[in-house]
Amino acid sequence: MTKTSDIVIFDTTMRDGEQSPGASMTHHEKLDLGELLEDMGVNIIEAGFPAASIGDFEAVREIARRSKQAVICGLARSTPGDIDRCAEAVRHAARPRIHTFISTSPVHMKHKLKMGENAVLEAVGRSVAQARNLVDDVEWSPEDATRTEWEFLLKCVDAAITAGATTINIPDTVGYTHPEEYGTLIRKLIETVPDSDKVIWSTHCHNDLGLAVANSLAGVSAGARQVECTINGLGERAGNAALEEVVMALRVRNDTLPFATQMDTSKLAAASKMVSRITGFPVQYNKAIVGKNAFAHESGIHQDGMLKNAETYEIMKPEDVGVSKTSLVMGKHSGRHAFRDKLASMGYELDDDELLDAFKRFKALADRKKHVFDDDIAALVDDQLSAAGERIVFDRLCVVAGSDGPQTADLTVSIDGVSAQASSEGNGPVDAVFRAIRQIVPTDAKLDLYQVHAVTGGTDAQAKVSVRLKGEGIIATGQGSHTDTLVASAKAYIHALNKLEARKAKRLAA
Repeated sequence: MTKTSDIVIFDTTMRDGEQSPGASMTHHEKLDLGELLEDMGVNIIEAGFPAASIGDFEAVREIARRSKQAVICGLARSTPGDIDRCAEAVRHAARPRIHTFISTSPVHMKHKLKMGENAVLEAVGRSVAQARNLVDDVEWSPEDATRTEWEFLLKCVDAAITAGATTINIPDTVGYTHPEEYGTLIRKLIETVPDSDKVIWSTHCHNDLGLAVANSLAGVSAGARQVECTINGLGERAGNAALEEVVMALRVRNDTLPFATQMDTSKLAAASKMVSRITGFPVQYNKAIVGKNAFAHESGIHQDGMLKNAETYEIMKPEDVGVSKTSLVMGKHSGRHAFRDKLASMGYELDDDELLDAFKRFKALADRKKHVFDDDIAALVDDQLSAAGERIVFDRLCVVAGSDGPQTADLTVSIDGVSAQASSEGNGPVDAVFRAIRQIVPTDAKLDLYQVHAVTGGTDAQAKVSVRLKGEGIIATGQGSHTDTLVASAKAYIHALNKLEARKAKRLAA
């Protein structure tokens, strides 16, 4: 499957990434992301945890059916039911894989599994053998490997290889290790375990100490040939190794990291935007590779150097990751053809109806703003795509605010196509808006996050608002954009509320 110098990119955005609180994806969102990941050249797509829910099973099964080149993988615990369910989900893939795991660290075995070493060791051999009888490609992981006792880890890995595992993944499940330590662990395993040359060794590093990418690269240098990662570093707690950072580090520093991937890096920015839009998790401005400031220069010294030679302050070309070299300013006189080309250059592919809707929104925005920049267009389209197919749709808002008070909001929305209106007072205009929404759609969900930032500079900039709601153990994040911060706030709250209600309904159905 790979040459010695090739690195297999294993994307787990739809499995480990989706486990981030509030990051759940719909069925169709997963299908769209799976298609983009395969187009990018991702070798292995871990499409979900089939035994976790009916929705996960159906998403993995449909992605497997649609796959052409990528290996489609499902996660399974070491239980027979999980493994059978996973095999059923991936069986239509051109290249199916089962990824099974069990905890091996003392703290996990004692407090989580309540199993002794002999029972865990028996489960390793049994589960891998069962999976291998169902598919030819089996990956095995010792959860919390970096806190597992060395001799026991050796026994477990040996048992997995003997039972038929083709890939051995060594997870730093809690982001505990550091590069020198992790590289040494991978190297010692390869040197010590019998038949280590018959399997591919893999890294799976979490970012609790901010070392996930560094640890992954240390593992590669030590002999690992598969890296498990996610778009934007999405994942539980502080996230996983970021796919875009791993891939570009291997490309830019090929002089000291002589490894190759099959990735089309020009699609990295588009993938980042898609995942951000789907999950409602904004990408931090100074995020490596795909952040808004990754190719921005404000310091006079830096600008001077850039004007003389871009290599003075940029170690890669923005086009290499799918970022426009300059921000093309568009205005109210721009035509639909130019708008379509602009969207294509930014990684958006809309059908005719979506394009027409986006173009109308763009024209309305251009009438309100003197200049419309790339980030304005991205916010506008993301807002439109996020709201597609939602039950509750924003219609209009009128707010009265000021130092004298009271602050009031008059809001109109449509629910399943039926108009609904409410007026409310609040402790400030945002509170009044949110009270009006809750008056129309009663909810016990608590506001867990309210965040506003300007999409571009200037007093006429669009506001991009993020809202996170939490209720009945479910977390949902929504985003909204508009030149009026209060309208953006209403859209963000409604977006989050739609996702929250949809997940409640999904849980009830399950």
